[in-house]
Amino acid sequence: MRRIHVGNALSAFGLGFTVPYLYVYVAQVRELGAGTAGLVLAVFAVAALMVLPFAGRAIVRWGPLPVLLAALVTAAVGALSLGVASGALAVVLSAVALGAGQAVTQPALATMIVDCSAPGTRSRAFATQFFLQNLGLGVGGLIGGHLVDPSRAGSFTLLFAIEAAMFLLLVVVMGTIRIPRAPRVEGLPAGTAKGSWKQLLGNRAMVQLCVLSFVLFFACYGQFESGLSAYGVEAAGISTSALGMALAANTAVIVVAQFAVLKFVERRKRSRVIAAVGLIWAVAWGVAGYAGLGHGSQAMATAAFVSTYALFGLGEAMLAPTVAPLVADLAPAGMAGQYNSAFALVKQLALAVGPAVGGPMGASLHAAYIVTFLLFSLGISVLAIRLGRRLTPVQNQPSQARSRVVARGGVPKESLAA
Repeated sequence: MRRIHVGNALSAFGLGFTVPYLYVYVAQVRELGAGTAGLVLAVFAVAALMVLPFAGRAIVRWGPLPVLLAALVTAAVGALSLGVASGALAVVLSAVALGAGQAVTQPALATMIVDCSAPGTRSRAFATQFFLQNLGLGVGGLIGGHLVDPSRAGSFTLLFAIEAAMFLLLVVVMGTIRIPRAPRVEGLPAGTAKGSWKQLLGNRAMVQLCVLSFVLFFACYGQFESGLSAYGVEAAGISTSALGMALAANTAVIVVAQFAVLKFVERRKRSRVIAAVGLIWAVAWGVAGYAGLGHGSQAMATAAFVSTYALFGLGEAMLAPTVAPLVADLAPAGMAGQYNSAFALVKQLALAVGPAVGGPMGASLHAAYIVTFLLFSLGISVLAIRLGRRLTPVQNQPSQARSRVVARGGVPKESLAA
């Protein structure tokens, strides 16, 4: 588990070097224009949507480790070729390889966490993963910002080479891991492939969780660098430096609050935790509304906008030990790879649709934008309560299983003999 967490941190650290500067690299440094840069950003999402439906079956059939190693090598090749590509076609093809490889690493690593953890420790394992991912992205972005120079293409080549090196280093680290053999998939009709999507879609609780997850990612993550930032600049008059401060506040809240929040989350029902996140994000959208639509000073608007991102970070810290472990607990034996891939697919779809919807609204329809996503946040609470009715008591609150085991352990031997 420690090696898996190191791998998550290395992967995020490498991405942090390049993700914030990808648009500038394609549009300005390679002089390919804003249209090509936008196409490259879209290609990442499209590549993920193309490979994730097949990633689950591959993980179930061959195990998460071989799939992860193949994905990491693909991502490393994509990153390195992107750093030296100069033409539009070469840049787009490199982005396809990098986007596809990076997308597959997510469900593969999540399945490895499931295989190396028990239900009682799974929430803490996923919380640690989320903490290290944000820490890696933040540190990588900070160091990359000091290395990059828009006037020198070679500085960007260095960033992409470092990212490729991180992926290859992760290959070495992951190659030393011995993953417990996953149980065979049982209960499938004869002739049906392992990891059947039909079986997954027959799980009503998982379907509801996918719908809920789509709304979660659409209303939060899908707005960070598109609709919400456009709204902040156009409606609230936020400067680019203040926007960077807001993103830093989001990461800081996650890093500082993650394990304090974990203690709170572990003792409560998962459905209620997700419902509480919906309410927190509704408050965040209300604060964002004040930043852009209120009549306070520019300092007050900036403070409110930064607070919005901080509130989103608090909700993210609560979701990290809640949603991903629930996906694992809903998966039948041997099907964790399929369920994690479905979850990653829903996430990528929301991240693709979110900017397309929120971007234009945030830039021009300011009041409608705030009201729409405030209602989406309240919808998260409603969907979470409905999901709770389909979960078993242990799925909804794993701590109940631990308390029952402790209770059974305290029964006198005489009672057991009787």
